[in-house]
Amino acid sequence: MGRASAVCFEKRIEVNVTTGTIKKVVSDRGFGFIAAADEKEYFFHRNGLDSSLDFDRLVGGEKVEFEIEQSPKGPRAAQVHAA
Repeated sequence: MGRASAVCFEKRIEVNVTTGTIKKVVSDRGFGFIAAADEKEYFFHRNGLDSSLDFDRLVGGEKVEFEIEQSPKGPRAAQVHAA
């Protein structure tokens, strides 16, 4: 039997973190919108929040940081956490 070997390559991915404020929460549908520092508005889904935020307690006005990712419907906020 031969020996198995693994090669590990480090892949660096540039991640842009953006700041903003929760603008609107549609609690019964599980999503909302963030007004970002770049003056754009980003959609977020409750699954895009990390443990520092409780979707069921969001009311708007909370300061957040997030990553922008591309989705089939355009850019959206991901990895959203309290600022």
